[in-house]
Amino acid sequence: MTAPTSSGAAVVTLPTDTQILITREFAVPRHLVFRAWTTPELVRRWWHADRGEVTAAEIDLRVGGRWRFAMVTPSGFEVAFSGEYREIVPDERLVWTETYERMPDAETVQTMTLTVTGGRTTMTILAEHPSRQVRDAVLESGMEAGLQDALRLLERAAETLR
Repeated sequence: MTAPTSSGAAVVTLPTDTQILITREFAVPRHLVFRAWTTPELVRRWWHADRGEVTAAEIDLRVGGRWRFAMVTPSGFEVAFSGEYREIVPDERLVWTETYERMPDAETVQTMTLTVTGGRTTMTILAEHPSRQVRDAVLESGMEAGLQDALRLLERAAETLR
């Protein structure tokens, strides 16, 4: 595993040539983190990462169910991702596919795990990309800065559910 590349609350590492591992702690119970991640009206509050307006937050939370998130930046550029849920263990684990709609041949498999230690929730997300080139393109896209801001907003959204 390489050294962390992150300076924010989430730690981003590169376990293999095709993987990105994200780890972040939250000061809210894991069931609220899971709810904020899987409820459309709550996704609308964090997924934009302060970079635009969410125009779609569609979630069919069942194995085989589809999801789609989209936003429009202030300059009018649409960013949209979609995929399918493969595994769901409420409040503990979620596995899904993710495709950036402008790169439909670069499907990624994401595995999110939520654990509790000392009253804090730890989220890990392992993103498995189809190639090193796709992984590197994701890293070069500014993904980490957006991720940091989105997860900060996710925590705020989860906090409001207490």
